[in-house]
Amino acid sequence: MKVKKTVLVTGCSSGIGFATCLVLSRNDFMTYGTVRNLSKAKRIQEIINREKLPLKIIQLDVNDNQSIKLAVKKILTHSGVIDILINNAGYGMFGPIEEITMEEVKKQFETNFFGTIRLIKSIVPIMRKQGNGIIVNISSMVGRFGVPLNSAYVSSKFALEGLSESISFELEEFGIRVIVIEPGVIQTDFLQNLKLKGMNTDSPYHRSMARRVSFLEKAMKNSLSTSYQVANTILNALNSKDPNFRYVVGNDATNSIHMRNSLSDREFMKWIKDGIFHGKGLSK
Repeated sequence: MKVKKTVLVTGCSSGIGFATCLVLSRNDFMTYGTVRNLSKAKRIQEIINREKLPLKIIQLDVNDNQSIKLAVKKILTHSGVIDILINNAGYGMFGPIEEITMEEVKKQFETNFFGTIRLIKSIVPIMRKQGNGIIVNISSMVGRFGVPLNSAYVSSKFALEGLSESISFELEEFGIRVIVIEPGVIQTDFLQNLKLKGMNTDSPYHRSMARRVSFLEKAMKNSLSTSYQVANTILNALNSKDPNFRYVVGNDATNSIHMRNSLSDREFMKWIKDGIFHGKGLSK
């Protein structure tokens, strides 16, 4: 079996990262999936062993420069190149900005935004010397518009969108392309990793938060989008001779971004409030 390219994927213990590692390695990409804690890699390692995939799991903490350095060194020692970087590691912080501490906001940005920058700064010199490369940043539909009681997470994705657009100009002359993936709500265990604030009954935001979480639970239960749909979108982009800059995944994401672009600010804000707080949803 001849492998196509060497790929580094962060945040592979579950969800989009898990699916992406499997989809790419099953399609002959030499894939390096990273996890912060190797004990959480047992499930994917069992699949690797059973299917004999070109997939290796290594330890990497996106918030630790030394960890990144060691992981990159391992990959270069084994494969000699890094053709593709997929920045997927992240988590969601839900709650009113009044009740989220500054430390919690900083932690959200450390993983979702600054961790991505750390990886990019480590990998770009390698790609620049190679004369080519692809950086895929996993954003979200809420990197394109705001939603209530999710400001820390949304802001981190807005920042990621701005970063991605900006570096796409910087890196183009070196043969390095940047791709942004914008999923909507998908069927994952994302809820299990959520950090929730404002849920206590003594919080003035308790009722709004209860409706917000209820909306998210229903949206995940009813979503037709899966991690594998996102992973296959990434695969198609990597196999394209001329990939797009942005790929939107899911009907809710496609519809929501269309509404953001076509409605006035006032109209869009009403549409969001009706969809999230009054049970109308975001898919139509």
